[in-house]
Amino acid sequence: MNRRAARYVVVDMAGLGSAGASKSRRTPSDEDLVRALYAEHAAPLLRYAVHLMNGDRQRAEDIVQETLLRAWQHPEAIAGRPARPWLFAVARNLAIDSYRSRKSRPHEVGEAALEVLPAPDDAERALESWAVSDALAALRPEHRRVLLETYYQGKSVAEAATALGVPAGTVKSRTFYALRALRLALEERGLAP
Repeated sequence: MNRRAARYVVVDMAGLGSAGASKSRRTPSDEDLVRALYAEHAAPLLRYAVHLMNGDRQRAEDIVQETLLRAWQHPEAIAGRPARPWLFAVARNLAIDSYRSRKSRPHEVGEAALEVLPAPDDAERALESWAVSDALAALRPEHRRVLLETYYQGKSVAEAATALGVPAGTVKSRTFYALRALRLALEERGLAP
Protein backbone atom coordinates (compact mmCIF):
# COMPACT_ATOMS: atom_id res chain seq x y z
CA MET A 1 0.00 0.00 0.00
CA ASN A 2 1.57 3.29 -0.97
CA ARG A 3 1.78 6.23 1.40
CA ARG A 4 -0.92 8.36 -0.24
CA ALA A 5 -3.47 5.53 -0.39
CA ALA A 6 -2.83 4.55 3.24
CA ARG A 7 -3.30 8.15 4.35
CA TYR A 8 -6.71 8.25 2.69
CA VAL A 9 -7.60 4.89 4.19
CA VAL A 10 -6.64 6.12 7.65
CA VAL A 11 -8.65 9.31 7.24
CA ASP A 12 -11.73 7.45 6.01
CA MET A 13 -11.54 4.79 8.71
CA ALA A 14 -10.84 7.24 11.48
CA GLY A 15 -13.98 9.13 10.52
CA LEU A 16 -16.06 5.95 10.54
CA GLY A 17 -14.60 4.71 13.80
CA SER A 18 -15.14 7.91 15.74
CA ALA A 19 -18.62 8.65 14.37
CA GLY A 20 -20.23 5.27 14.57
CA ALA A 21 -18.61 3.41 17.47
CA SER A 22 -18.41 3.96 21.16
CA LYS A 23 -15.28 3.15 23.16
CA SER A 24 -16.81 -0.02 24.56
CA ARG A 25 -18.09 -1.34 21.20
CA ARG A 26 -15.62 -1.39 18.29
CA THR A 27 -16.57 -1.81 14.65
CA PRO A 28 -14.80 -3.83 11.96
CA SER A 29 -13.48 -0.54 10.56
CA ASP A 30 -11.45 -0.09 13.77
CA GLU A 31 -9.70 -3.36 13.07
CA ASP A 32 -9.06 -2.22 9.51
CA LEU A 33 -7.68 1.05 10.87
CA VAL A 34 -5.16 -0.74 13.07
CA ARG A 35 -4.21 -3.10 10.23
CA ALA A 36 -3.65 -0.17 7.86
CA LEU A 37 -1.61 1.73 10.47
CA TYR A 38 0.44 -1.36 11.22
CA ALA A 39 1.09 -2.13 7.57
CA GLU A 40 2.36 1.34 6.78
CA HIS A 41 3.93 2.59 10.01
CA ALA A 42 4.99 -0.39 12.13
CA ALA A 43 8.46 -0.94 10.64
CA PRO A 44 9.64 2.71 10.81
CA LEU A 45 8.00 3.10 14.21
CA LEU A 46 9.82 0.01 15.49
CA ARG A 47 13.18 1.32 14.22
CA TYR A 48 12.52 4.62 15.97
CA ALA A 49 11.45 2.88 19.19
CA VAL A 50 14.56 0.63 19.17
CA HIS A 51 16.64 3.79 18.91
CA LEU A 52 14.72 5.38 21.79
CA MET A 53 15.13 2.25 23.92
CA ASN A 54 18.89 2.06 23.30
CA GLY A 55 18.66 -1.16 21.31
CA ASP A 56 16.23 -3.01 23.60
CA ARG A 57 13.98 -4.60 21.00
CA GLN A 58 11.49 -6.10 23.45
CA ARG A 59 10.77 -2.75 25.07
CA ALA A 60 10.63 -1.16 21.62
CA GLU A 61 8.01 -3.69 20.52
CA ASP A 62 6.01 -2.85 23.63
CA ILE A 63 6.22 0.83 22.73
CA VAL A 64 4.98 0.15 19.17
CA GLN A 65 2.14 -2.01 20.46
CA GLU A 66 1.06 0.63 22.98
CA THR A 67 1.30 3.35 20.30
CA LEU A 68 -0.97 1.45 17.93
CA LEU A 69 -3.35 0.69 20.80
CA ARG A 70 -3.64 4.38 21.53
CA ALA A 71 -4.26 5.11 17.85
CA TRP A 72 -7.06 2.53 17.95
CA GLN A 73 -8.52 4.09 21.12
CA HIS A 74 -8.31 7.64 19.71
CA PRO A 75 -8.93 7.50 15.95
CA GLU A 76 -10.05 11.12 16.03
CA ALA A 77 -6.47 12.17 16.80
CA ILE A 78 -5.28 11.06 13.36
CA ALA A 79 -8.41 11.87 11.36
CA GLY A 80 -7.84 14.33 8.53
CA ARG A 81 -4.05 14.47 8.82
CA PRO A 82 -1.00 12.23 8.38
CA ALA A 83 -0.77 9.59 11.09
CA ARG A 84 3.01 9.17 11.24
CA PRO A 85 3.90 12.39 13.15
CA TRP A 86 1.25 11.63 15.76
CA LEU A 87 2.41 8.01 16.10
CA PHE A 88 6.05 9.03 16.48
CA ALA A 89 5.14 11.66 19.09
CA VAL A 90 3.14 9.08 21.07
CA ALA A 91 6.02 6.58 20.82
CA ARG A 92 8.47 9.21 22.06
CA ASN A 93 6.21 10.12 24.99
CA LEU A 94 5.81 6.44 25.90
CA ALA A 95 9.58 5.96 25.78
CA ILE A 96 10.07 8.94 28.09
CA ASP A 97 7.42 7.60 30.47
CA SER A 98 9.10 4.19 30.44
CA TYR A 99 12.49 5.74 31.20
CA ARG A 100 11.08 7.78 34.08
CA SER A 101 9.25 4.82 35.60
CA ARG A 102 12.43 2.69 35.47
CA LYS A 103 14.39 5.46 37.22
CA SER A 104 11.80 5.77 39.98
CA ARG A 105 12.08 2.07 40.88
CA PRO A 106 15.14 0.38 42.34
CA HIS A 107 17.53 -1.20 39.87
CA GLU A 108 16.43 -4.68 38.83
CA VAL A 109 18.89 -7.51 39.32
CA GLY A 110 18.84 -10.94 37.77
CA GLU A 111 18.36 -14.24 39.49
CA ALA A 112 22.12 -14.70 39.75
CA ALA A 113 22.13 -12.21 42.62
CA LEU A 114 19.67 -14.41 44.53
CA GLU A 115 21.92 -17.43 44.19
CA VAL A 116 24.81 -15.71 45.92
CA LEU A 117 24.10 -16.01 49.60
CA PRO A 118 26.32 -14.33 52.13
CA ALA A 119 28.75 -16.68 53.83
CA PRO A 120 28.67 -16.76 57.61
CA ASP A 121 31.27 -14.39 58.97
CA ASP A 122 33.21 -15.96 61.83
CA ALA A 123 35.57 -13.00 62.21
CA GLU A 124 33.26 -11.16 64.61
CA ARG A 125 32.75 -14.29 66.69
CA ALA A 126 36.52 -14.87 66.81
CA LEU A 127 37.09 -11.29 67.98
CA GLU A 128 34.46 -11.66 70.71
CA SER A 129 36.03 -14.95 71.80
CA TRP A 130 39.41 -13.29 71.94
CA ALA A 131 38.05 -10.40 74.01
CA VAL A 132 36.33 -12.78 76.45
CA SER A 133 39.54 -14.77 76.77
CA ASP A 134 41.41 -11.53 77.47
CA ALA A 135 38.80 -10.53 80.07
CA LEU A 136 39.09 -13.95 81.74
CA ALA A 137 42.86 -13.55 81.93
CA ALA A 138 42.35 -10.22 83.75
CA LEU A 139 40.40 -11.92 86.58
CA ARG A 140 41.99 -13.07 89.82
CA PRO A 141 43.21 -16.69 89.56
CA GLU A 142 40.61 -18.16 91.97
CA HIS A 143 37.76 -16.45 90.07
CA ARG A 144 39.12 -17.62 86.73
CA ARG A 145 39.45 -21.23 87.97
CA VAL A 146 35.90 -21.37 89.33
CA LEU A 147 34.46 -20.00 86.07
CA LEU A 148 36.48 -22.48 84.02
CA GLU A 149 35.24 -25.37 86.16
CA THR A 150 31.54 -24.38 86.28
CA TYR A 151 30.91 -22.73 82.87
CA TYR A 152 33.53 -24.03 80.48
CA GLN A 153 33.83 -27.59 81.75
CA GLY A 154 30.15 -27.77 82.71
CA LYS A 155 30.68 -29.16 86.20
CA SER A 156 28.09 -28.85 88.95
CA VAL A 157 28.83 -26.86 92.11
CA ALA A 158 29.65 -30.07 94.02
CA GLU A 159 31.97 -31.35 91.26
CA ALA A 160 33.72 -27.98 91.00
CA ALA A 161 34.11 -27.88 94.80
CA THR A 162 35.74 -31.32 94.77
CA ALA A 163 38.05 -30.39 91.83
CA LEU A 164 39.11 -27.10 93.45
CA GLY A 165 39.32 -28.51 97.00
CA VAL A 166 37.01 -25.85 98.50
CA PRO A 167 33.53 -26.03 100.07
CA ALA A 168 30.45 -25.77 97.80
CA GLY A 169 29.44 -22.43 99.38
CA THR A 170 32.81 -20.95 98.43
CA VAL A 171 32.32 -22.10 94.82
CA LYS A 172 28.93 -20.34 94.77
CA SER A 173 30.25 -17.06 96.17
CA ARG A 174 33.35 -17.10 93.97
CA THR A 175 31.15 -17.77 90.93
CA PHE A 176 28.95 -14.79 91.81
CA TYR A 177 31.90 -12.40 92.28
CA ALA A 178 33.76 -13.83 89.26
CA LEU A 179 30.77 -13.20 86.98
CA ARG A 180 30.46 -9.65 88.33
CA ALA A 181 34.17 -9.02 87.69
CA LEU A 182 33.92 -10.59 84.23
CA ARG A 183 30.96 -8.35 83.34
CA LEU A 184 32.96 -5.30 84.44
CA ALA A 185 35.98 -6.42 82.40
CA LEU A 186 33.78 -6.96 79.32
CA GLU A 187 32.17 -3.52 79.77
CA GLU A 188 35.64 -1.99 79.78
CA ARG A 189 36.29 -3.70 76.44
CA GLY A 190 32.93 -2.59 74.99
CA LEU A 191 31.35 -6.06 75.03
CA ALA A 192 28.86 -5.70 77.85
CA PRO A 193 25.83 -8.00 77.57
